[in-house]
Amino acid sequence: MDEHDAVAALAALAQPARLRIFRALVGAAPGGLTPGDLSATLDVPASTLSFHLKELMHAGLVTQQRDGRHLICRPDIVRMNALLGYLSAHCCHGVDCVAPSAADESSGCATC
Repeated sequence: MDEHDAVAALAALAQPARLRIFRALVGAAPGGLTPGDLSATLDVPASTLSFHLKELMHAGLVTQQRDGRHLICRPDIVRMNALLGYLSAHCCHGVDCVAPSAADESSGCATC
């Protein structure tokens, strides 16, 4: 993943409804959800949901697949993991580190 892709993905997720939609899809993976199921689950009007799904698809975070008369929306887990990898690629300047516990958070990195 490059910087442009990371910014697009983060921008897509930086909106409360889209974040809720993406999290719902991650929870339903790998089976996915139809837009109707998403709309009912999240109490989002169909037209609003369509707009947000389009943004998530444009960022590469969500895919849609036709199954007969239905569309199945799924998160792109590989893309999500690539984003997480991009964000953490330079953690501790490449040295293996362990995230600090709650008690150690005030001291910063656990290996520093």
